[in-house]
Amino acid sequence: MKKKILAAPYLVWMAVFIVVPLIMVAYFALTDNAGKFTIKNISDVGQYANIFVRSIWLSVIATAICLVVAYPVSFLLSRMEKHKQGTMLMIVMLPMWMNFLLRTYAWMTLLGNNGIINHLLGLIGLGPYKLINTSGAVVLGMVYNYLPFMILPLYSVMEKIDKSVLEAASDLGCSSMNVLFKVIVPLSLPGITSGITMVFVPAISTFIISRMLGGGSNLLIGDLIEMQFLGNSYNPNLGAAISLVLMVIILMIMTIMNQFSPDDQVLM
Repeated sequence: MKKKILAAPYLVWMAVFIVVPLIMVAYFALTDNAGKFTIKNISDVGQYANIFVRSIWLSVIATAICLVVAYPVSFLLSRMEKHKQGTMLMIVMLPMWMNFLLRTYAWMTLLGNNGIINHLLGLIGLGPYKLINTSGAVVLGMVYNYLPFMILPLYSVMEKIDKSVLEAASDLGCSSMNVLFKVIVPLSLPGITSGITMVFVPAISTFIISRMLGGGSNLLIGDLIEMQFLGNSYNPNLGAAISLVLMVIILMIMTIMNQFSPDDQVLM
């Protein structure tokens, strides 16, 4: 009984800020302006299939780049001396202390046609190149903003891998590559799946990055949803339907990712 009382505030929080909003999204997605049941909103989502494909594709690319960059960084962090790990983690987290919009604005300054990068390239006779308002700029913004979300779960798992396990694998004749793919990667798989989820979910639903770095030609799902609630094409029912479909896609992807997450605990 005492546990139920202690859990009551959390249950109320979940009901007010999770369950109720989900019910509202489902209600608006399955009704028209008059409040009558309809599946037209869901069927109309199909006309934006190209935007869904683009969003998923760019998010997958950004997530893959984050994984490739974060994996060696996380491993090096986990092998450092304890007193150095805190400093390095603070450096990793430092950009996140700044406002999300300010960080993205900084990249607009760097990537602009008259920006710093093109200016530096011009000094050596190159450019100017179109760096902003491209799909590459959107992916770059995703990687920059969400890379810490990949590093932290990987580091937390790798830090628990006992050094003696790696030494034992080497003593038993494993090459460096075998140690990596047969020992480190399997043991760090929970961190990989967590990191992929933590990067992919915000990347696929972002709208600030695509708007500021991608221009109007790189519309993503987040932009499309925002347009239905705040733009000229005001249609909250369609916006709710798009949100509902996006939610289903994310849940499916997370379910698939959970299949690759082992139940075994990391060796200590």
